Amino acid sequence: MLRRSLVRIFIVHALALSLGMASLSALAAERVKVFAAASLTDAVDALAEAYGRDHDVDIVPVYAASSTLARQIANGAPAAVYLSANERWMDWLGSQNGITLSHRHDVLGNRLALIAPRDSDVDRFTLDETASIAERLGEGRLALGNPEHVPAGIYAKQALTSLGQWQALVPRLARADNVRSALALVERGETPLGIVYASDAQASDKVKTLGTFPDASHDPIVYPVALVGASPSEEATALAKWLEGDEASAIFQRYGFATLTDGDS
Repeated sequence: MLRRSLVRIFIVHALALSLGMASLSALAAERVKVFAAASLTDAVDALAEAYGRDHDVDIVPVYAASSTLARQIANGAPAAVYLSANERWMDWLGSQNGITLSHRHDVLGNRLALIAPRDSDVDRFTLDETASIAERLGEGRLALGNPEHVPAGIYAKQALTSLGQWQALVPRLARADNVRSALALVERGETPLGIVYASDAQASDKVKTLGTFPDASHDPIVYPVALVGASPSEEATALAKWLEGDEASAIFQRYGFATLTDGDS
């Protein structure tokens, strides 16, 4: 009798363990890691929440500069979806050995804004060749993403060069690891001015927008998305397609992004 009882207990525990492992495997299979540019933090958080309400999928966002994310993926980081703040880093990632990108398309646009702390005495002005940003800095520095690799910084350098102000500002830059770090410097009052995306300026109640740079002063700000890996999961593929739909577009627009259709740039 004792022997039969022990056998039954063993079988029950074995079944429970088996079912538990199967459940854990199913949960793991439903996790989709989304590597997204730092400027997308609020929007992708909202997207993940909205998508999770109707889909049995656990979206795990990872935020950083597009350059940092691309390098991490190239070095083996397990991203399922990559959302870049410019095409350059998506192109670079696609050119790396062992990296396969699919379902690539442009989803978003943005604008470049000059910001100051909310209580700043600097008034809004038109950003052109006649308006000196250096003079408005006083003794402070200009916060922006590192122009060597951060997309927002790359666009900022292009814009400032186009307006003839880059050389005067180079010695006065506060170079941040990503655009949200640049935003934080201005929010904390550590720098009197900063250049971020218009969507970042909208996301913060601690800064004000002094002006937006002319679109013609820099390359078009385009956010491409792509699936990562030779065999994307069904969950990742479904998410990438959902990002093209009306619900996702409405969320992106709510957070200050322009949504692109085929043929837009």
